[in-house]
Amino acid sequence: MAQLFDPLRIKNLTLPNRFAMAPMTRRASPGGVPGPDVAAYYARRAAGGVGLIITEGVRIPHPAAGFPSEIPALDGADSLSGWQAVTAAVHAEGSAIAAQLWHQGGERDESDGVSAVSPSGITSTGERKGTALDAAGLDEVRAAFATAARNAKAVGFDAVELHGAHGYLLDEFLWDKTNLRNDAYGADRTRFPAEVVAAVRAAVGPDYPIIFRFSQWKANAYDARLADTATELELVLGPLVDAGVDVLHPSTRRHYVPAFPEESQLSLAGWTKKVTGVPVIGVGSVGLATEFSPGVKHDGRIPPAPVDRLSEQFEAGEFDIIAIGRALLADPGWVNRLRDNTLGDFAGYDAETALARLA
Repeated sequence: MAQLFDPLRIKNLTLPNRFAMAPMTRRASPGGVPGPDVAAYYARRAAGGVGLIITEGVRIPHPAAGFPSEIPALDGADSLSGWQAVTAAVHAEGSAIAAQLWHQGGERDESDGVSAVSPSGITSTGERKGTALDAAGLDEVRAAFATAARNAKAVGFDAVELHGAHGYLLDEFLWDKTNLRNDAYGADRTRFPAEVVAAVRAAVGPDYPIIFRFSQWKANAYDARLADTATELELVLGPLVDAGVDVLHPSTRRHYVPAFPEESQLSLAGWTKKVTGVPVIGVGSVGLATEFSPGVKHDGRIPPAPVDRLSEQFEAGEFDIIAIGRALLADPGWVNRLRDNTLGDFAGYDAETALARLA
């Protein structure tokens, strides 16, 4: 595993190693303001050896971006001051930190009276909900992503990640089941996400890293696919890279599963790197025996799993960074354990213990 502890340079950012904390929603910022507990939460994982923290999804400054209000925001003096404390705490531990910019799109809970917006006014399950974005609405969303990115850079974030996965707004444009538009944004489903990338690039300048997270699966459809072949994947991702994406983050539930088994045994991360040539973040059940299942509660402990495949995939060039989720909730020092060869003491994931450590 030694090579996974080598630094990596991306634009103006040098990561101390190849480990990232995966973004995981917490809903722990009352009124959208991250407090000292949020700074301590991320700092613990930085101290535990993670080279890059990717925050939980952060609401962009758009009226329909997200709900509930406990999801952190990235605008307003109080929220920005809170994030400045978070970035300072992570930097003090020697790690970098990226803000994940999030618009929930049609998956937004409307119980606060705010209508959801999406490409076509439908959800990932085909339910009619909210309204389809018109030209003015598209302009507002682009501008909100750019403002959020500009704010992130101003308060000390080292990069931004655009959340284009799991059935949320940018992913809804990419997926043919949720993008039923009959205009240019329906004919070219990558067009609007690429325009958002370009707007963010203009806001942060040429040397600031932009990450884009995408997925085949959706929260309500594990078998969903943006692309059925590597060629189709290249058609989806190429315009995003051309627009300014520096790093791609294909979200999978198991990092080692072949993406197109009829073509090869490469993972989605491996294919992403092969068809784009940009650095890639792999993710999915690292260190644990059970894949991630949104909304599913495990009554017992999830046992640890071997990590030999990480080394094999890294040596094969399938990813440049590996993101870890639940294992870091269970043990903030998981990366240091791997480095120090004490991972045998890692007990796995117990939901009650992990939740207690979120405080």
